[in-house]
Amino acid sequence: MHRPAAPRLARLLACAAVPVMLITGCSSGSGSSPNGQQGQSGSPSTASATSSSLAAAKYKAIPDPCKAMSPDTVNHLVQSAKDPNGSAAKSTDSKTRGGCSWNGLDGYQFRYLDDSFQRFDSIPTASAEDQAKTSYQQAVTSTTGKASSPKATQLSGLGDGATLVTWDDKKGDDAYHNATVVARSANVVVVVDFNGAGMQGDDKPKADEMDKDTQQAAKEALASLK
Repeated sequence: MHRPAAPRLARLLACAAVPVMLITGCSSGSGSSPNGQQGQSGSPSTASATSSSLAAAKYKAIPDPCKAMSPDTVNHLVQSAKDPNGSAAKSTDSKTRGGCSWNGLDGYQFRYLDDSFQRFDSIPTASAEDQAKTSYQQAVTSTTGKASSPKATQLSGLGDGATLVTWDDKKGDDAYHNATVVARSANVVVVVDFNGAGMQGDDKPKADEMDKDTQQAAKEALASLK
């Protein structure tokens, strides 16, 4: 079968819908009850005492998402990346949330990788870690919800909790394999997305290898937390 020239293939890739997952921030209240009225014990002194009784956040900032994984890992996952340094996601608070993505075409093999970080601080009504636990569960649900016939696997040895979600889908005539690791360490949630396809009839990526590589990338992203 005749394959299109590289410039044409590049234009085809531009039309491929590649997901970028960045955890959204959770809004927090200021000590008011759900109906907007001040609680019976909601005096400033009470709110302050409640806040001080909660455990302090372990992590005070997140790492640079574009440097959270080693250059060797990025090069292994995304060969011939357009920008080996990654493309940073816009963030209004780089200590709280951020992300980075890479994509590349090696011959007819396309790969896409991104990571995202969301950090929480304690508030009067919830500890930083409890908020991260909720966000972790929401991220797992969101990932499985967007996938077609997803498979979710609990992982051990990655932070305080981690889930691998995998699925296959098609974009046009190209078959993709997708792997996402959602992980939590204390008050930070980390999400690593990795997907790829053999374009124009080239071999489909090996799912087990991609799943293993995604877990390694997530391990490095978690290790970058200080």
